[in-house]
Amino acid sequence: MAWIYRTGTITVDGFLLEATMALTRKGKYWYGDEDGDIAAVIGNYSRAAGYPATLFRAALCSCGSARFHLFDDEVEGAARRDCVACGESHLMFDSAEYLAEANLDEHVCMCDNAALSIHCGVALYEGTQDVQWLYIGCRCAECGMVGVYADWKCEGGPVEAFMARV
Repeated sequence: MAWIYRTGTITVDGFLLEATMALTRKGKYWYGDEDGDIAAVIGNYSRAAGYPATLFRAALCSCGSARFHLFDDEVEGAARRDCVACGESHLMFDSAEYLAEANLDEHVCMCDNAALSIHCGVALYEGTQDVQWLYIGCRCAECGMVGVYADWKCEGGPVEAFMARV
């Protein structure tokens, strides 16, 4: 079953884009052909959760790689990504503030692959540019499975500063 998901326009890395993604459903999971499909899945998930994501950003390592191992603790609101190419670890968003209490667990795809492309989406408080809810979506580099791997309510402050730390 193929599903064409049209979001209209979305903001990715500060650019306004017309987004049409094609996703395929196999069982209860979605699969995509490109990393841009992650924003579509985050958009659908976030609307169902009641806090629609309106801004999206892809994680990219300083070495240029877009593949990571993802670790997070949704209860404490902390996440870290480790680059598959160079090994650099990066605390995401405001995670440094919550790391002492966090127990970070690694995410692994259903196919047992841990190399993931990561995109994040945020919902803002109405009438502001302050982050209210965070969504971390991933696409498996091996099988293409796409999903929201973590989300939590947060007091992220101004969106540009928050998203700069993807």
